[in-house]
Amino acid sequence: MARWRMKLGSLPALLALCVVLAKSATAFYLPGVAPMDFKKKDMMGIKVNKLASVKNQLPFEYYSLPYCRPETIVRSAENLGEVLRGDRIENSLYQVQMRVDEQCKVLCRIPALSSAQNEAFRSKIEDDYRVIMILDNLPVAMVKMRKSERTGELVKVYERGFPVGFRAIMEGQTDIKYFLHNHLRFTILFHKDAATDLARVVGFEVEPFSVKHEYDGKWDPAAPILETCNPGRPDMHVTHSRPPQPVSEGTEVIFSFDVSFESSEIKWASRWDTYLVMWDDQIHWFSIINSVMIVLFLSGMIAMIMLRTLARDISKYNQLDAQEDAQEETGWKLVHGDVLRPPVHASLLSAYVGTGVQLFGMALVTMIFAVLGFLSPANRGGLTTAMLLMFVFMGIFGGYFAARLFKSCRGDAWRKMTLTTAMLFPGIVSSVFFALNLLIWGEKSSGAVPFGTLFALCFLWFGISVPLVFIGSYFGFKKPAADDPVRTNKIPRQIPEQPWYMNPVFCCLVGGVLPFGAVFIELFFILTSMWMQQFYYLFGFLALVFLILIITCAEISIVLCYFQLCSEDYHWWWRAYFSSGSSALYLFAYSVFYFYSKLDISKTVPMLMYFGYMFIISYGFFCLTGTIGFYACYIFVRKIYGSVKID
Repeated sequence: MARWRMKLGSLPALLALCVVLAKSATAFYLPGVAPMDFKKKDMMGIKVNKLASVKNQLPFEYYSLPYCRPETIVRSAENLGEVLRGDRIENSLYQVQMRVDEQCKVLCRIPALSSAQNEAFRSKIEDDYRVIMILDNLPVAMVKMRKSERTGELVKVYERGFPVGFRAIMEGQTDIKYFLHNHLRFTILFHKDAATDLARVVGFEVEPFSVKHEYDGKWDPAAPILETCNPGRPDMHVTHSRPPQPVSEGTEVIFSFDVSFESSEIKWASRWDTYLVMWDDQIHWFSIINSVMIVLFLSGMIAMIMLRTLARDISKYNQLDAQEDAQEETGWKLVHGDVLRPPVHASLLSAYVGTGVQLFGMALVTMIFAVLGFLSPANRGGLTTAMLLMFVFMGIFGGYFAARLFKSCRGDAWRKMTLTTAMLFPGIVSSVFFALNLLIWGEKSSGAVPFGTLFALCFLWFGISVPLVFIGSYFGFKKPAADDPVRTNKIPRQIPEQPWYMNPVFCCLVGGVLPFGAVFIELFFILTSMWMQQFYYLFGFLALVFLILIITCAEISIVLCYFQLCSEDYHWWWRAYFSSGSSALYLFAYSVFYFYSKLDISKTVPMLMYFGYMFIISYGFFCLTGTIGFYACYIFVRKIYGSVKID
């Protein structure tokens, strides 16, 4: 406990505490599922999930390729998040017995690849597709050894799945040839209980091989004997030095696999640690700390300037006794009779604020559950499902806060405003989503959401979210509006000509820089996990960045609002929303940069899918940050005008 005995009287000490808290939460998770114990020789079925590619981004079902099929294909039950991710978990012919090593087990034989089969394999190899398999809820992974930037030692990391095949130019030839990984060597790590002799699976590794299997005489499907590998001869096994299996029309293909079991000291509750290892942790730590230091330093300066300037202004205004002095006053007090004048399109503003509250509640509750470890990586699709459900149930808060703001703006058509709140953001997101789904469906990808899931999504929207928004709006509008600190004049005050740097567009663009600067480093890791088929489980870091985002959105909006009021411009309502909400423009611009600098997507549908989903994320980020900035300015304006004496 000695590391907690620190003095918190300085900013560096406080920062150190935040970093320790973040680090403690990055790798903490609950197992999520109950462990399964296996006796020796217990049968275990390896399930197949999907084909995934960083280059194409469109997932496909495993059996969309002519792999070996069981007589009856049984699909596992999937949650909403899994379906939206394109997971299609099915049984396979890969059957193993616990702690029983096997060599050169033949699955099936394709006598001759047809033209369609040849084209299917070639297209997936061309797009660098990887096969995802599952054993006891663990995804199969290839082992890679990377050098740790912190210790300099080699660290074992996992690379999910294995390639369908590879391309190469054979010696003495000039044409590119395609080769298929038709032999798999599984290594299953288990942790055995010495008292009961039961074992649990704690690792699922694979090494793919491409080998042109050979056999003598006629093929015997009941008891095939290969010359390239033989279970009766341990010295005859598949190696990378053997001639590879070419992919061409009319070529014979034989699929086979080995399996070996290795005892491991890894506990069952920690078996996901290798999947979640952060091999570039040195860069990540320095980037996060650098971002935190800069943002906290700027936030401290802004807060100090604002407090000193506001204290001087309020003191000066409250000491003005002579009428002639009051007539000569300048600054934000002059617009006290117009500062709370309802904005144009107050109904639309209220709807956007309600949507932002809904997104904020969703992000906050999901973040809390993730940091506490409830969103286990073993629960595939759990994060997506949790976010969708939280957004739906937070509709009651969105409707309530939208109605409260609309009533303070003296609006009366609350039903129309509530309908806009319930339909605007989900409607735009659904339109983009359904358009992309049609394109994905046209590509025959497993990422296309089936009709049943679309019906479930519509039910969540119209059956639960919309009624909750109306319930919240009803109670919000029924409650009396808060008293305004100042009276609003009947005749609007003329706004003087503004200097160039107070132009609304310029101010909003400047206001979005600081909130984006607080998140863009973490954004890189989030985008990498989304589009590079990697796990993201750094919710401790993400919670810290989310807190910094809230602070920066609030402070930059307050500063710009204060300067605007000092220029005697009282149209602050919409500008307060756009000041921090404009950070979404930078987020989308960064996603464009990431697309061209990190990804290798060249086909039209995956490209449209990337920019469509990034538009949805940016639009949600706009509503979230805009709402934070608006409420900061709303509270700020009411506080400062309630602190001065107005005759």
